[in-house]
Amino acid sequence: MMEILGLLAIGAVAGTLSGFLGVGGATILIPALIIIYRSSQHLAQGTSLAALLLPVGLLAVIKYWQTGNVNLKFALLLAVGFFIGAWIGAVFAQPVPDLWLKKIFAVYLLLIALQMLIF
Repeated sequence: MMEILGLLAIGAVAGTLSGFLGVGGATILIPALIIIYRSSQHLAQGTSLAALLLPVGLLAVIKYWQTGNVNLKFALLLAVGFFIGAWIGAVFAQPVPDLWLKKIFAVYLLLIALQMLIF
């Protein structure tokens, strides 16, 4: 029961931040799965992708659409690129050792954070 409540809470935090800041849920889900549930990097990434597979952001998108803050053409093109790119990324990620993948993920988050702070 605690596991279920914990996962629901993590999902709610990821969804809230995604709707509020537009950040990818993976920036919350992956670290939480690794830190709290002791998942491997590969398992956390796969689980995060599975959780985000369904239209989990649909209600947030509707709200943004209602206020004129969705470029549907851009969103569809991004989705097509994401669809293909996610498969390519998954193919390349599988042979990478878990420790290296975790470090690459951490550096990515750090670089994004620094870019947002500085620029």
